[in-house]
Amino acid sequence: MSVQKITPQLRTTDLDRTIRFYTEKVGLQLEFRHADFYAGLRAPGGSFHLKRVDTPDPSIEFVDEGGHLHLYLSVEDVDAFGRRLREAGVDLVQPPCDTDWGTRELVFKDDQGHTIYAGMPRAAK
Repeated sequence: MSVQKITPQLRTTDLDRTIRFYTEKVGLQLEFRHADFYAGLRAPGGSFHLKRVDTPDPSIEFVDEGGHLHLYLSVEDVDAFGRRLREAGVDLVQPPCDTDWGTRELVFKDDQGHTIYAGMPRAAK
């Protein structure tokens, strides 16, 4: 037996708004919805779940203070993805830039304040 898949979960105080954010602005697909408190979102290479809660996710402040992230999205073209986000009204915390570890990444926040990185391997020079 081996682990086949990992599915993280983000908490939201407004399930409908967060589903719209990820489907309309980020371009993910709604995989399922269960009642008014749980949903799954999917991209071709993976998925994550959303759970409605009554109070904001306490990890948001922890992630902000520590320079951490909630999700990392692998994208085909980070510059084009950044343009898509900006055109959809999403402010980038960090525009696309090259990293010391061989990627090109950007950072944005979702409608709840979760820190989301998106990146791709940088072309070899």
